[in-house]
Amino acid sequence: MGDYFRPTTLSELQNILAGSPLTVLAGGTDYYPARVGKLLDESILDITAVDELKGIERSEAGWKIGAATKWSEIAEGDFPPLFDGLKAAALEVGGRQIQNSGTIGGNLCNASPAADGVPALMSLGAHVEIAGAAGSRMLPLEEFVLGNRRTALEPSEILAAVHIPTPAGSSSKSVFLKLGSRRYLVISLVMVAGTISLDGVGNIADCRIVVGACSEVARRLPALEELLVGQAPTAMLADLVSDQHFTDLSPINDVRASAEYRLEAAKTLVRRLVAELGETS
Repeated sequence: MGDYFRPTTLSELQNILAGSPLTVLAGGTDYYPARVGKLLDESILDITAVDELKGIERSEAGWKIGAATKWSEIAEGDFPPLFDGLKAAALEVGGRQIQNSGTIGGNLCNASPAADGVPALMSLGAHVEIAGAAGSRMLPLEEFVLGNRRTALEPSEILAAVHIPTPAGSSSKSVFLKLGSRRYLVISLVMVAGTISLDGVGNIADCRIVVGACSEVARRLPALEELLVGQAPTAMLADLVSDQHFTDLSPINDVRASAEYRLEAAKTLVRRLVAELGETS
């Protein structure tokens, strides 16, 4: 049986990180189910008692969400319409019990291709704050998740917070859509997230469209984003979506769906997403 550490302050946490590598736990909703019937011989660093890693803060620069903030807190948070997509994703992270235990940091560090939080946060231009014994550093979320169960974290580092910048433009909206084999409590087959910001005359000034569970990591659709910028928001924007916008996706075949099905589903969901972004603007 390994050691168990549960620090209550960030300084205490950083001192522990300076020692030998540990398995970091920020909710454990994936960790424990994967080890049913197995001997837990790893040394655990449980960060859920560190108050500095919890909560949501607003500043002129944007929002800071602590890594140990629970999904239920995000789903119920007092956010502007910019966060509608993230709140919708929060309600898809398992059932209510999972949302009350699982954290935003755990979801990102688990780095599953089907992690519901990744596309929604990526569409918001999120950056992650990484803390370690030697100090802190910032990375775009797109550079943090490197592959299936792989992140940019070094052995002596943890994800401390997620930062979402205040968007430019007069108004911003976001949407999240998910496809599974049933309506609730299901791993994503495909999910899409999008955010648009409007300029002073009501046209699209900035746009991010992200597809999850169709590649090893969530991917933006830059050609489609570029096409949408400058357009007036309307549901008819969905007609601009074409097959060429999906060439960078590399969906897999598995027991839940074939690669061909995932690709066609991604095209359908992105068209619905773009239509909804236009309708809600």
